Amino acid sequence: MLDTQPLAILREVDRTGSLTSAADKLCLTQSAISHAIRRFEERHGVKVWEREGRTLRLTPAGQYLLALANRVLPQLEHGLSVVEDYARGRRGAIRIGMECHPCQDWLMRVVDPFLAEWPDVELDVTSAFQFGGLAALLGHEIDVLVTPDPIVRPGLDYLPVFDYELVLAVAEAHPLARKDSVGPEDLAGETLVTYPVARERLDIFTQFFVPAGALPRRHRTVETTDLMLRLVASGRAVSATPDWLVREARGVRGIRLGQGIAKSIHLGLRTGERPDYMRGLVDLAARTKV
Repeated sequence: MLDTQPLAILREVDRTGSLTSAADKLCLTQSAISHAIRRFEERHGVKVWEREGRTLRLTPAGQYLLALANRVLPQLEHGLSVVEDYARGRRGAIRIGMECHPCQDWLMRVVDPFLAEWPDVELDVTSAFQFGGLAALLGHEIDVLVTPDPIVRPGLDYLPVFDYELVLAVAEAHPLARKDSVGPEDLAGETLVTYPVARERLDIFTQFFVPAGALPRRHRTVETTDLMLRLVASGRAVSATPDWLVREARGVRGIRLGQGIAKSIHLGLRTGERPDYMRGLVDLAARTKV
């Protein structure tokens, strides 16, 4: 059986970039780290890393072990966390990852009644768009993924929660506000503001601009929905925004994009038996509409 200590060492060296920082993180000395890796190499007859000057270069075996560490250690750490939760009487924990910037307000409508109904369950919400939600769900770093773009993989289930339409948000006084729908050519002179997401993951590009071979005059990004809608309301930009957010925004109107871009929010979960509190969260989400 593989010892987890060398795996933890490899992960921390990769994370921190040096033996010194990894030793501090693991509360070990550099010599203890070197000895642990050397003992592992002697036991299994492989080289894990090689020195090139002051740097360390992973061998193919070392690269494999690092990938294994990144898959296995989060699951072991989560397992320890769950056991501790049971020992403390918490009964469980749910970690939710968000791949939908504007869904945070909706999720808070789910969180409040859940916390009231399940007081002994820990709940954590993180922005999965920063690190890749699918990998986090498969790697047991999160338990639920809120996403508008479900990617089918073995071992995952996606439960649709609600449908919406992606529309062009413009100021009420904007010339485009008089139109029922717009084409890519209508935005040739506009500044488009989006969340800081790669263009290949933005529907306004993949389903609207790219098929027409068009682009807006300028593309800029902002971190928050509130700032995005304020920029739109001021007439400084336009934005592709879920229709439910436009309905709640002041000074903004939603215009159909082409023939319409229909979307759905899904909850991604790992396949298998789910505890009562997880089913409770899913039921609450299904009942909470925008």
